[in-house]
Amino acid sequence: MSFAAFGLSEEIVRAVTERGYTTPTPIQQQAIPAVLAGGDLLAGAQTGTGKTAGFTLPILQRLSYRSEGSAKGPSEGRPPIRALILVPTRELAAQVEESVRDYGKYLKLNSMVMIGGVNINPQITRLKSRVDILIATPGRLLDHIQQKTVDITKVEILVLDEADRMLDMGFIRDIKKILALLPKKRQNLLFSATFSDEIKLLADNLLDKPAMIEVARRNATADKITHVVHPVDRERKKDLLAHLIKQHKWTQVLVFTRTKHGANKLSEFLEANKITSLAIHGNKSQSARTRALAEFKTGTLQVLVATDIAARGIDIVELPHVVNFELPNVAEDYVHRIGRTGRAGAEGDAVSLVCVDEKKLLGDIERLIKRDINSIVIPGFEVDPRIKAEPIINGRSGGGGGGHRGGAGQGRPGARSGGGASGSGKPSGKPAARRPAGPAGNSGPAAGRGAAALHRSGGRGR
Repeated sequence: MSFAAFGLSEEIVRAVTERGYTTPTPIQQQAIPAVLAGGDLLAGAQTGTGKTAGFTLPILQRLSYRSEGSAKGPSEGRPPIRALILVPTRELAAQVEESVRDYGKYLKLNSMVMIGGVNINPQITRLKSRVDILIATPGRLLDHIQQKTVDITKVEILVLDEADRMLDMGFIRDIKKILALLPKKRQNLLFSATFSDEIKLLADNLLDKPAMIEVARRNATADKITHVVHPVDRERKKDLLAHLIKQHKWTQVLVFTRTKHGANKLSEFLEANKITSLAIHGNKSQSARTRALAEFKTGTLQVLVATDIAARGIDIVELPHVVNFELPNVAEDYVHRIGRTGRAGAEGDAVSLVCVDEKKLLGDIERLIKRDINSIVIPGFEVDPRIKAEPIINGRSGGGGGGHRGGAGQGRPGARSGGGASGSGKPSGKPAARRPAGPAGNSGPAAGRGAAALHRSGGRGR
């Protein structure tokens, strides 16, 4: 099947072909016709399956060939924003906007990325000219709404991308505020890397008779990813990581820590051991995050150490290695982490360094992905049986997991930060239980009330 078979314009097909894509992925085969049909859509696909093109291509098609006569602009006379794509993090916003620009390069449509962590004034200036498609993080969009520098009352198509992560980050209040300002008659598209029960609740209150697409079973991992666990004492994790990188001559490695502080400390350790490394997390300036990601993508940076939130939006072709320096407190985050490798059918390695504190977390992950992960002890790094397990508190594993005592109390990435401004540490009183994020970014039953309240807030699309 070709992209032209969907009825996409010659301009869009040409742009897609120039990117080197000729055959649609399974999610694209199902999502593109569904979006072109004009109805609401709930789509779930494991990361790296081409989800972004699954909604950007048909949106470009619909906007470029729909009459604008009925859509009057703001009082200043500017054309209205016609499509709004909400994403959880700055990096993902930049990635999606790049796809919109690349696929729409031969169309007379203009796009803009709106994120926090950068000066708002250039964004205000950009909004004075035509913007057809706006890709935004919720917090910064609300900044503009409050300053009356943006008008979203004429939006025809709304996309919630990585909706599961937006709920995890506590964006439900911001999303409700945004939905209340949108026109009730619009097309709603909800995309998510996983189909959790919380996502289904959100969909029930947002979508109107949606088409449903799920191209992989819930919380599935890519088939070509090799999973391995290396048992190691918590105090020796950094040494083992440096050993693996040097021993196997790894040249491009994405490493996950639970906390921002842990990411900084690990990056400094690797640099001291002559392994080029940078950390990426919400406390870094946007320019520093962009620079680190660019160097990592080009291969000039050997190791990128990231928190879960900051890593959303990292899309690197054939990234060979992902390392869990610390296992995530929430099992589903393992799927998101290792989804950075093995993308679009490529092979990849998912390596986890597991200390005695993390045995329960490992069991949770194995139950979730329905497989036992092969455990290999590296000679010279055998586990000391005398070391007892310590509780993982506030993202900090015992005495040497790489965090610090306040490291994970990072809560909700304040609405003003534009998303992605938080690290990934989470309280872990019950690490096995995945509870939806509440309005303030804490887990608890409030999240369910928040999602259900979408209906009461007028958030329903039609």
